[in-house]
Amino acid sequence: MSHSSATFLPGIELSPGRPPLVHAKIDGDPSSWVLEHRDALRTAVAEHGSLLVRGLGLSEPTATGSVFQRLTDGLMADREPFAPRRSYGEGVYSSSKWPPNQQMCMHHELSYGTEFPGLLLFACLEAPEAGGATAVADGPTVLEALPARLVERFEREGWLLTRTYNDEIGASVAEAFGTDDRAAVERYCRANAIEFTWQDDGSLRTRQHRSAVVRHPVSGRRCWFNQIAFLNEWTMDPEVREYLVDVYGSDGLPFNTRFGNGDPLGEDVVQTINQVYEAHTLREPWRSGDLLLVDNIRTAHSREPFEGPREVLAALGDPVRLTDCAPTIEVRTP
Repeated sequence: MSHSSATFLPGIELSPGRPPLVHAKIDGDPSSWVLEHRDALRTAVAEHGSLLVRGLGLSEPTATGSVFQRLTDGLMADREPFAPRRSYGEGVYSSSKWPPNQQMCMHHELSYGTEFPGLLLFACLEAPEAGGATAVADGPTVLEALPARLVERFEREGWLLTRTYNDEIGASVAEAFGTDDRAAVERYCRANAIEFTWQDDGSLRTRQHRSAVVRHPVSGRRCWFNQIAFLNEWTMDPEVREYLVDVYGSDGLPFNTRFGNGDPLGEDVVQTINQVYEAHTLREPWRSGDLLLVDNIRTAHSREPFEGPREVLAALGDPVRLTDCAPTIEVRTP
């Protein structure tokens, strides 16, 4: 980190229950301020796991995209999303379309992939009337707080993500893979260690076997890194789950997670994970113009229920390969 960048970054506020916060004092273009303080901002994220920058005045997608690009070494395309996003240009997206009244539980972005962002960037163009915080939780701290026997099993077995793609609920094949051409989808699955089968009705089912615990590629710290609780049936609204099981069957849910050996997860396991997350959650209500930076491998994030309009843009930066994170299970290409 250059000393000049560190000198101009205002003091970081560290308060219990809130993410680290810095107030930007800008006169003019937010992307110029971000470029000037890039090293210091990235160093703060590496130290704390996340950083909320307040006062940038971000209000429209083009300027926001410029800020995102100046803070990263490269932006990723959003692959295999579980819910649709709107694209605002290369590498800049809306937040995932998820019912406003439902919690989007803690997770690490694309932790079911063989490549995932090292840095997440969120910008609030319009803050909601109430709720809607993008909260964060520290993966190494969560790992230490989880029951040791549960962690040991997940380290030994990993976790399974099962998905069923159809045109009625969740992301479609075309939205998830960028194409509905079967040959192209199959090539993607083979290249990314995804087992796949086409059903008689034309729908696609996939299985991904991944590590639940990885090592941070820079710090080497062990991190709880997955979407085990978020993409599990027991995290769904009970009425939604009941409806989906009734219509599609327990094996046809749009997404579900299991132990690595295929055993179903009990509701108690999912509750335990979410309770540990909640005990270590940091949250700060969005204000319009805010920027949030998140070390995706170290830090989980969530989206809380909200009221009123809410516009938050997101970008996936600094791609990292799973093989660079010391996975505890071998990823096999089908």
